[in-house]
Amino acid sequence: MDITTILFYVFSGILLVSSFRVITARSTVHAALFLILSFFTASCLWMLLKAEFLAIALVLVYIGAVMVLFLFVVMMLDLNTDSMREGFWKHLPVAALIGALIAFEMGIVLMGGFQLAEAPVATAAQLQLGNSKLLGIEIYTSYLYPLQIAAVLLLVAIVAAIALTLRRRKDSRAMDPSEQVKVTKAQRLKIVKMAPTVAAPPAPPAAPTEGGQA
Repeated sequence: MDITTILFYVFSGILLVSSFRVITARSTVHAALFLILSFFTASCLWMLLKAEFLAIALVLVYIGAVMVLFLFVVMMLDLNTDSMREGFWKHLPVAALIGALIAFEMGIVLMGGFQLAEAPVATAAQLQLGNSKLLGIEIYTSYLYPLQIAAVLLLVAIVAAIALTLRRRKDSRAMDPSEQVKVTKAQRLKIVKMAPTVAAPPAPPAAPTEGGQA
């Protein structure tokens, strides 16, 4: 058994344990940290398969951006996990059945991709280009339209997420930037002429007379 096979089994075991801890950890912060570990271990498996671009993309996009942001949001929200876990064992059989059905459907769809005997053999010129360049050529030639559709869907999702978070609150005070731009110089400063007035000085107290009476 060579070193590559040993690393594959080690990383696979860590990935299985960390993935199981994502759904069983009582703390949402710990679950997010285990998910980061799962992504990093999966990227190590991609490196063993010589898919460097996918491994680096998994680290930069999911670990470096998505999961860090998700971890900050979880820590700031301070979610009550006890109320979220109510009825977990009650719905576990249905969730397990749906998960098994999803795994079965994915296995049927992806089974053809594991037939290595029918995989095309790369030429010497393709091997010199590298995986990243070959992947870019394949995406922007054969899969250009699906890539553009995915980009439009992601843009719509971003706009929808922003629209859902921008809710009007009665106790919030905000200014309309469009109205601020329309303000002229005369409206920013207004000089008012007022007549000078001097307040009368207060009357002095009366001096006491002889006998102690005023």
